[in-house]
Amino acid sequence: MRPFEYFRPTTLKEASELLVRHGENAHILNGGTDLIIRMRDGLTLPEAVIDLKGIESLFRIREDQDTVTIGAAVTLNRVGGDETIGHHFPYLAAAACSVGSKQVRNRATCIGNLCNASPLADTATPLMVLDAVLEVFGPEGEREIPIREFFVFVRKTSLKPGEIVKGVRIPKTAGMGVFSKLARRKEVDLSTVCMTLLKAEDGWRLSYGAVAPTPVRLPETEALLNQGAALDAILEQAAWEVKPIDDVRASAAYRRDMVKVMLKRGLEQIEKGGAAS
Repeated sequence: MRPFEYFRPTTLKEASELLVRHGENAHILNGGTDLIIRMRDGLTLPEAVIDLKGIESLFRIREDQDTVTIGAAVTLNRVGGDETIGHHFPYLAAAACSVGSKQVRNRATCIGNLCNASPLADTATPLMVLDAVLEVFGPEGEREIPIREFFVFVRKTSLKPGEIVKGVRIPKTAGMGVFSKLARRKEVDLSTVCMTLLKAEDGWRLSYGAVAPTPVRLPETEALLNQGAALDAILEQAAWEVKPIDDVRASAAYRRDMVKVMLKRGLEQIEKGGAAS
């Protein structure tokens, strides 16, 4: 690991200015569970590390009348155990608790899970079906990015230079939802495929991870679900709407098969009253 400068700003403005000053040579440290490993392995070589944990406002979970906002420094274990999140979004809580080990979740954050822009980010699929919005601070002030516009490609987001995600705002959405994850081991493993299915008041919503370069919604499959199409047609559409690849975890063909299996099981769970698994 090569030498680097360490900064611990106390405001978003200070953190953003540091990012601008150091440009591509700077990297944000939040939970650090991904960054430290990549630095150790020589995959990321920052000259400046900007630690956000000195910014108090980023540690809050805030409930308003119509939304719940999760701050950038809120850990996955807090998301998984928070009563407000568990009440409104039990499938998001389940997704948070599915990431890594308990020790990792004590450090890793929900926002970090999103900003890594991994195709298999477990918390991305529930936030996708909930139409969550990323709240961002940057050199030009504050702006919002709908989560479906946030992911651009593998490890690439729509953030501009100097911008920092300060939280994710989630609309309270009535309905029954299911999160499911397929992995090579029951625990402490990355997703081979992950899925969130939500039967909201305005219709079905469906999102998958690890089946495309980014987490994705499946609008054509949602349309068939909302039309009450035959189950076989729905499952086939879902399998062809994703774009998986062959890799060390599974083949593309296996992933397409599992997309159908997970969707069928999710529909069965919701018919039984909804669940988060």
